[in-house]
Amino acid sequence: MILGAVLAGGRSTRFGSDKALAELGGRTLLERAVEALEALCDAVVVIGRDIAPAPTLPDWPRAGMGPLGGIAAALHHARDAGYDLVLTCSVDSVGLGDDLLAQLQPAPGYCADQPVIGLWPAAASATVDAILQGDGRHSMRAFAEALGARPVQFDQKPANINTPADLESAERRSHGL
Repeated sequence: MILGAVLAGGRSTRFGSDKALAELGGRTLLERAVEALEALCDAVVVIGRDIAPAPTLPDWPRAGMGPLGGIAAALHHARDAGYDLVLTCSVDSVGLGDDLLAQLQPAPGYCADQPVIGLWPAAASATVDAILQGDGRHSMRAFAEALGARPVQFDQKPANINTPADLESAERRSHGL
């Protein structure tokens, strides 16, 4: 079984407002991310928010740990609930595509351009815990390297919306994504 996890706990400092609630084609980025993972996973959770269109979980071990805190929360939940794999994406990952799982399998695999988009074994919770509790780099790439995860060059690169200008550009390109 695969758990989908949308990482939505960022501060959106470059965006200037709550990026998860920004609209693209009349739907929020959060709604789009949840819908994309619902089409591919057995269940979906949203990490780092209290209110979302799917069940929510807080970052682990606490807020402010960056994407790894969100991934740790998802991996802990997946492990405890009997999921085998976790498919992760950020709230602003638009245009993931129906072949996302096929591109990332076998796990662990991640998008080379956006490592937060990845397929991780639930058993990797111990690895992420060690990284978050250690003195080394607390980065997605450090996590991927520790797991021996494969970087995958996607055929079609998903949008990564960090600024209002990125959102405007995505709106022009999408025409109803």
